[in-house]
Amino acid sequence: MRLVVQRVREASVTVGGESVAAIGGGVLVLAGMGHAAAQPETWPKIEAALAKLPVLRIFPDDHGHMNVSLTDYGGEILLVSQFTLYADCRKGRRPSFHLACPPDIAGPLFEKVLTATEKLLPGRVRSGIFAADMDVALTNWGPVTILLDSDDF
Repeated sequence: MRLVVQRVREASVTVGGESVAAIGGGVLVLAGMGHAAAQPETWPKIEAALAKLPVLRIFPDDHGHMNVSLTDYGGEILLVSQFTLYADCRKGRRPSFHLACPPDIAGPLFEKVLTATEKLLPGRVRSGIFAADMDVALTNWGPVTILLDSDDF
């Protein structure tokens, strides 16, 4: 699983002109599932990557240094599925998505990731709609963008 974590002042997801989720200060997390994410032995690595979300010290302290975690800041998470994080652009000009988990497997896996994230920050997690054509709006704060890959855990 690949996560793109963006510190935001605000973020929202709209589907078909209707707002489905919004947060104030916190992190927008784009989550992509590769084939390995579907393997049961990979789940501990996914959990380890998710466990970083509330504790990454990427929010400013009183001196402007990134020393405060999402938990201590009191922010929220907006979790959005994004299979394009597994785009393979090595050949030609059109990305291939053969490295991404197929939707019938990735959908339930995204729900499992959402549930695990909600357990880490109860009441402070929102999400987009899996496989929907979403408009994601954000005000990136910093900008601060962190890449997490479960393969690294």
